[in-house]
Amino acid sequence: MSKEIPYKIYLEENEMPDSWYNVRADMKKKPAPLVNPATLKPVTADDLKPVFCDELIAQELDDKTAFFPIPQEIRDFYKMYRPSPLVRAYCLEKKLGTPAKIYYKFEGNNTSGSHKLNSAIAQAYYAKKQGLKGVTTETGAGQWGTALSMACSYFDLDCQVYMVKVSYEQKPFRREVIRTYGASITPSPSDTTNIGRKILAEHPGTGGSLGCAISEAVEAATTQEGYRYVLGSVLNQVLLHQSVIGLESKIAMDKYGIKPDMIIGCAGGGSNLGGLISPFVGEKLRGEADYDIVAVEPASCPSLTRGTFAYDFCDTGRVCPMAKMYTLGSGFMPSPNHAGGLRYHGMSPVLSELYDQKLMRAVSVEQTKVFEAAEQFARVEGILPAPESSHAIRAAIDEALKCKETGEEKTILFGLTGTGYFDLYAYKAFNDGEMSDYIPTDDELKASFAQLPKQPE
Repeated sequence: MSKEIPYKIYLEENEMPDSWYNVRADMKKKPAPLVNPATLKPVTADDLKPVFCDELIAQELDDKTAFFPIPQEIRDFYKMYRPSPLVRAYCLEKKLGTPAKIYYKFEGNNTSGSHKLNSAIAQAYYAKKQGLKGVTTETGAGQWGTALSMACSYFDLDCQVYMVKVSYEQKPFRREVIRTYGASITPSPSDTTNIGRKILAEHPGTGGSLGCAISEAVEAATTQEGYRYVLGSVLNQVLLHQSVIGLESKIAMDKYGIKPDMIIGCAGGGSNLGGLISPFVGEKLRGEADYDIVAVEPASCPSLTRGTFAYDFCDTGRVCPMAKMYTLGSGFMPSPNHAGGLRYHGMSPVLSELYDQKLMRAVSVEQTKVFEAAEQFARVEGILPAPESSHAIRAAIDEALKCKETGEEKTILFGLTGTGYFDLYAYKAFNDGEMSDYIPTDDELKASFAQLPKQPE
């Protein structure tokens, strides 16, 4: 006998995951290794030691261990805001008149306002455990910088944040939250680092990119004793920590006998999508179930749908290792759109490999259509979503409307990664009719692809 499904499904504390899941362990064809740009050979732990914390290096390079136990101190911190609710979007379904059942995993119920805290607290924990003085990082829209500053304040670590300049200017209140938690924040590119000055000389007046901010943060970490660099997306270690999202979602759905037909997430670097889909992809890889998995990216920065699968630098300054990923080129300077967290030139190597193996698909959407969906969702579901999350909302609404046309009763799960209360300048631009859509031309992308580095054999 099936249980009555509540409006919001909360797990009990004793039902929360006690381990992170490493989807790479179940991948027969593993993501290509990170490569040292000087030697064009796979990076070693020693190569990464000046940049990352030791335990995070071990997690980054391990593609065989399926489950990593979550340290008790991190589990105790998670209890502050986890488990997060799995919500049935009854009101949205009714508004759309669709036979589809729509669920969303809401990750915005913490002070940082997004899923980013799941990995921030883990990376801060390992930095503290190693005896470091502090960490440096980049942030796009500011969710990661906010989460990391909160995590570092918890462990009494210094935190230095390089924020993409256009977001720094668009989101003054987000940067004030970061400062309130005790972190320093610098708009990037800046004149405080060698690489920042070089980028400013080559691109005067630029609004920056995540690639620029990464370069500055890495330089800052490697030139200060007792500091390491941490990051909020793209790499394996981050997707590992974010797997708590998908694990909780699956436990909650299994508890009530719910099986999603479709799983949708916004995609910038890949942290939220990778975390949401990981246990479901694991089932696909093991032949236990099948799901239609959809990555939704901005049309202004379409790494999966229009990028090329190649080795590229993870940063604009070309100081980081090279990753094989779907990329627009490390020198690609995206439009200053409002989905600042989706403004990265590449996609997680894990997600890139899954996409290349056709285990998931991708769509791109224009910004104005994203904000139409965001407002529609806010008016009926009572949450003002972040612009990044709203890409997933757009795709979920589109799929639900297809079900309305065909009469299919699909079950759709999407990730609502965070709230948009610091994004009101973007909402104002949309409401005032001043928001535009920018889509890079084929010639622009061709010019960027031409700058890709020499490929390893």
